[in-house]
Amino acid sequence: MNAATAPDAWDSGEAYERYVGRWSRCAAPPFLEWLRTPQQSAWADVGCGTGALTSAILAGCRPAAVCGIDSSAQFVDRARRHVEDSRARFEVGDATRLPWSDSTFDFAVSGLVLNFVPDHEAMVREMARVTKQGGTVALYVWDYAGGMQMLRTFWDVAAEVHPQGVEFDEARRFPICEPDALGALFAKAGLAQVETAPIEIATVFNGFDDFWTPFLSKTGPAPAYLATLPDSLRDQIRARLASRLRADADGSIALTARAWAVRGIVASQ
Repeated sequence: MNAATAPDAWDSGEAYERYVGRWSRCAAPPFLEWLRTPQQSAWADVGCGTGALTSAILAGCRPAAVCGIDSSAQFVDRARRHVEDSRARFEVGDATRLPWSDSTFDFAVSGLVLNFVPDHEAMVREMARVTKQGGTVALYVWDYAGGMQMLRTFWDVAAEVHPQGVEFDEARRFPICEPDALGALFAKAGLAQVETAPIEIATVFNGFDDFWTPFLSKTGPAPAYLATLPDSLRDQIRARLASRLRADADGSIALTARAWAVRGIVASQ
């Protein structure tokens, strides 16, 4: 098996929401609080997905407008259907070739997308290009190496059952998802006053089925990998996860998730 047999799949907005979209929604408000944003600003949401970050901007930042873009038509369709606000609009497009003019936005932000874009620097440079001088470029990504317990637990168990699967582990695939690498990327892209910070949230599952079922959706790297395995290996992974995850008295499973955030200022165009 090689990486080509387990491609990342992003063809269902509903499945993504059940998988990690719901946790992205929890991470968005503290990310925006860290940015200390003024009201009536113009925003770009690059890799907007199903609209989690845009929804948080609309709810907490009083923006003048939010323009979201994503490469998945299915995700954009869900965002359009679920974000009912005249200040927001969504379109399908490429994060490394944004369709907007130079110096259009006060903020260009992105949530949980950078590591899936092959050319990280091109994406950040495009975000800077469409941002006004003095404006902010910022994003956050999951800490796959240790801080995102849901995925860390899954991949640790998967490696025990199917050692060949370690090549698909997001911690191994995405070394960009740590603060030093993110800070260096923003500095290389020409941004000033670069800062990084952790964002930590609780991820509480109603029970084991609430944890496990989204992994069967085929949407996202881990579910896409799991779909390549025979039933016998999937069953072994499920059984080991069930025994390893401790449930509280009410049956819930309380984990935590950490994301790394980075921001920088557009000094000049």
